[in-house]
Amino acid sequence: MLLTTTDLKVDYEVLGIVRGNKVKAVHLGKDISAFVKKLIGGDVSEYAELMSEVRDSAFDDMIAEAEKLGANAVVGIRFSSSTISTGMAEIYVYGTAVKI
Repeated sequence: MLLTTTDLKVDYEVLGIVRGNKVKAVHLGKDISAFVKKLIGGDVSEYAELMSEVRDSAFDDMIAEAEKLGANAVVGIRFSSSTISTGMAEIYVYGTAVKI
């Protein structure tokens, strides 16, 4: 599957918009650890790992939706994120499923 944030300069059939959406939270222990790092400074790896896991999962869902449509590429991919609550993140990824 070809995945790109840009449009392609080739002929393709547009199959539709595909998306993936995930919301995930860290457990209390990691949230407390992140809070302490916020006070004293340092890399907050707990939240970085959370964002990476959520992004990858939402991306996989978008690809699965594109495959169901028979696509062999997704163009114009965009990501959006928001904080639902402390230690909880939402990632939304979307693009256009196409058949080259």
